[in-house]
Amino acid sequence: MKQFFKDRIPHNGFTYSEYQKRFEEKANSDFSSLEGEELEKYNYTKLNLQRTVRAHKTYKVSEELKTVLIEIKTPQLWMVLTENWCGDSAQNLPYIAMIAEASDKIELRILERDSNLEIMDQYLTNGISRSVPKLVSFDEEGNEIFQWGPRPMEAQMIVENAKLNNLPKEKFVEELHLWYGRNRGKAIEVEFIELLTGKK
Repeated sequence: MKQFFKDRIPHNGFTYSEYQKRFEEKANSDFSSLEGEELEKYNYTKLNLQRTVRAHKTYKVSEELKTVLIEIKTPQLWMVLTENWCGDSAQNLPYIAMIAEASDKIELRILERDSNLEIMDQYLTNGISRSVPKLVSFDEEGNEIFQWGPRPMEAQMIVENAKLNNLPKEKFVEELHLWYGRNRGKAIEVEFIELLTGKK
C-alpha cells in the first residue's frame, strides 16, 4: 500500500461537488490584479467552466456502460489529480464524475495536482510529464486496479502526432478541442468499459 493511501490523502480529497464549487468561485473571482501566467490560468479556468457545463448538458452514461458499472461487486476509490485551468481536465473530468456517480461502489475524490506533487510524481505520463487529469482506481486495501489519463488514446495521438510534426501548440490544441467537441465522451466510455471489464 502506498504511503499516501495509508495517510488517507485520497479519501480526504474533494468530492466532485466541492471541487465544482471551488471551480466556480475561481472562475467568477476578481481578476483585475492578475497578470502574466496567473492571468492566463484564470482565463483558461473561465473557459473550462463553460466546457464543463456543456459536458454535463450533453452527456448521459450509456446503457452498455451502466451494465458494466452494475457488475462492480467491491468498492473502489477513484483518485483524480487535476487542476481547473487544465483544458483536458475540463473535457474529461465531467465524464469521469458522471460515470462514477452511476455506481454505488465508486467513491470519487479529487486532489489538486500542484498541492500534491509528491503523489503526482508517482503517476507521471511517459515517466516525465505531470499531465492531468490522472485517474487512479484503488480497492479498499489500497491496491491499484487501473490508471487512466490524461486523455483518451485517440486524443493522445493528436497531441503526439502534432509534436512529431513540430506543430505550434496553439494549432494542435485547437484540433484537440475540436475533437473533444465532436466526440462527446464516446472514446472515454469505450476505454472505461475496457478498464472495468479487463477486456480489449
